[in-house]
Amino acid sequence: MTVFMAGEQLQSEGSMSPPHQARLAYRAGLADSTAGVAPGFVQGNLAILPEKYAAAFHRFCQLNPKPCPIIGMSDVGNPMIPTLGVDLDIRTDVPAYRVWRDGEVIDEPADVMAHWRDDLVAFVIGCSFSFEEALLADDIPIRHIEEKVRVPMYRTNIPCTPAGPFAGPMVVSMRPLKPKDAIRAVQITSRFPSVHGAPVHIGLPQSIGIADIAKPDYGDAVTIKPDELPVFWACGVTPQAVIAAAKVPFAITHAPGLMLVTDLKNKHLAVL
Repeated sequence: MTVFMAGEQLQSEGSMSPPHQARLAYRAGLADSTAGVAPGFVQGNLAILPEKYAAAFHRFCQLNPKPCPIIGMSDVGNPMIPTLGVDLDIRTDVPAYRVWRDGEVIDEPADVMAHWRDDLVAFVIGCSFSFEEALLADDIPIRHIEEKVRVPMYRTNIPCTPAGPFAGPMVVSMRPLKPKDAIRAVQITSRFPSVHGAPVHIGLPQSIGIADIAKPDYGDAVTIKPDELPVFWACGVTPQAVIAAAKVPFAITHAPGLMLVTDLKNKHLAVL
């Protein structure tokens, strides 16, 4: 098994692809940020709910495509999603999970084999890590990758459109950029609507309900230089805030910043 740190490209063994290799490493117990892992391949946020709530959650995602763009969905009770990856097991192949009861996190295990049920439906939601590759290719720096930490994420005062029991605030991820890089980032990420698209806000965090940018609700704080602006994108951790607000009896999500690495290619998500 290849062991790697966040941001390092996997050295694949034999004919195994980098994303498959990454999933096997996480299945074996590696817990680390997936930012920069398996360059070129799509990563996804995870939300797993009982079938009773799946239709309403699916509708919530349809009504809120910026924070919740669905890129994959399992059959009821089936932990495999073959359209997203070879030998992909949703119960084991994420670095770390969160298990929720009545809106509270009760466990943060390395796998959810003990929590899996036959009535569960898994949703995989697009992740902004996918467009980071395009930003880096245009020489736009990504601070959390440079500092080897998880991307900072914040709950905002931007309301999501409700569906059934699901309602609540949008969560955003933040990357500090110089003004000229922020303009270019808007242009680049607009081409990736299935992984959150263009930023939802640039500049003053207080205007979207963020009281202290040095204290993210999820992930880790990063350095913001005097000549930089905070740039905020809709984030796939939004379902976690919504699940907490809805107090759903049972749910499973990924731990923020630790994603599902899929076999889909980032370049196939771009639109002209």
